[in-house]
Amino acid sequence: MNVRFASDRPTGAYALALPVRGDDLLTDRLASLPAGDRTLVARAAESQRFERELGAVAETFVAEGDAVRRLILVGLGSSRDEAALWERVGGALTAKLLTSGETRLVVDLTGLDVSADDAARLAFAAAARSWRYDIYRTKQPKKQKPTLEEIVIVGAGEGAEGAWGDRQALLDGLSFTRELVTEPANIIYPETFVERCRKRMEPLGVEIEVLDEKRMAELGFGALLGVGQGSVRPPRLLVLKWNGGGEGGKPVALVGKGITFDTGGISIKPAAGMESMKWDMGGAGAVAGAMVALASRKAKANVVAVCALAENMPDGNAQRPGDVVTSLSGQTIEVINTDAEGRLVLGDALTWVQREHKPEVIVDLATLTGAMVISLGHEYAGIFSNDDGLAGQLLAAGTETGDRLWRMPMGDAYDKLIESPIADMKNVGPREGGSITAAVFLQRFIESGVKWAHLDIAGMAWSDKAANLYDKGATGFGVALLDRFVAANFER
Repeated sequence: MNVRFASDRPTGAYALALPVRGDDLLTDRLASLPAGDRTLVARAAESQRFERELGAVAETFVAEGDAVRRLILVGLGSSRDEAALWERVGGALTAKLLTSGETRLVVDLTGLDVSADDAARLAFAAAARSWRYDIYRTKQPKKQKPTLEEIVIVGAGEGAEGAWGDRQALLDGLSFTRELVTEPANIIYPETFVERCRKRMEPLGVEIEVLDEKRMAELGFGALLGVGQGSVRPPRLLVLKWNGGGEGGKPVALVGKGITFDTGGISIKPAAGMESMKWDMGGAGAVAGAMVALASRKAKANVVAVCALAENMPDGNAQRPGDVVTSLSGQTIEVINTDAEGRLVLGDALTWVQREHKPEVIVDLATLTGAMVISLGHEYAGIFSNDDGLAGQLLAAGTETGDRLWRMPMGDAYDKLIESPIADMKNVGPREGGSITAAVFLQRFIESGVKWAHLDIAGMAWSDKAANLYDKGATGFGVALLDRFVAANFER
């Protein structure tokens, strides 16, 4: 969607939206309309029970010369400090108009004392909510096709264009993540994930390194390679480097689980719903999208991202329950359940990034456990961390961006649950506390002195219902969170 900012309403055909606060006099917000239209709009809003609650919409049609204009009132609620206020407004407008037949929306903020950043956030949400991936549709009813092409923000004041620049970069990253997560597994697998990232990020100045299965075998990636050995699609370790903070500075490390399709392996999943396992690479997708956002806005920080990519399949060469593998760290793992594969690929990726890049801070993202969905539903992702300060930074970034996190416990009592009788550890504990035992498994690969946080985004990477910034499908969860986390804590 094209986004523009203007000081006055344009001429021509467009839908007009007027945001209204809970304490505004409606007559003041409608003052720019002819008297007859003011009465019509007010009565239409009343008949639709429009009470100006945040994101509520009331519409009517008014004469505009020889034509008719769609006029929308959108509620701002009664609290000016409402979290994600402008994101909810922008998303509500796009949800209303995306397939309405309208091609241009003008949002008039004149008289609302709105900051440039608020206006940019509204535009960002409107554009993010419009994201669709229809490339595989060959037949589609006309009424289902998107028509909205442009949003014009009027009355945002000076600085809106500048504020939009960073939001545009974030939108680019968000869109890239959604693209990767939405693509089917016959299109996106480890090798094509790499090439899609190479094509998108090399022009932005991101350095790319790839370890293939031969190189990983030479280095000793026993845990990651064990997961991928049952598939004809070979695993890859994708490394993305952005050096925006100058030479010599230690990078922030981002690590993403990239299981491009997860059957569960020999511990095979039920058939019902297995098609959704194309998004089991949502952690790697979020990390890749965050790198697009950071590079697009030329972030003044050094960041290295590692995507651990594999496909978990159950052929005759697949890993068996009871197998013991030696991880890159040298620790041995008894594989009790081949469907607990994400922690295996992450363990090797965490070890590699610490050896090669010596980061002081690591954040990993993974659609790791169904137990996290049982715990938090689809409202929060879980955060586990060995450092209170780092956890606080991530929680704050989540609150500011709407990618909400809830801190979960760890400790020795949980760590004991993954002790193995024949190896250094086993890859699953009991059913109880499943997301926690997965986290303490990962903690065993974190070196002393390294600040680390694990985000279990299993309930957040994909949604079966629409929300402020997305329709049903890939959400892009984690991109805005990581972008804000880096901006607030590591940029010079």
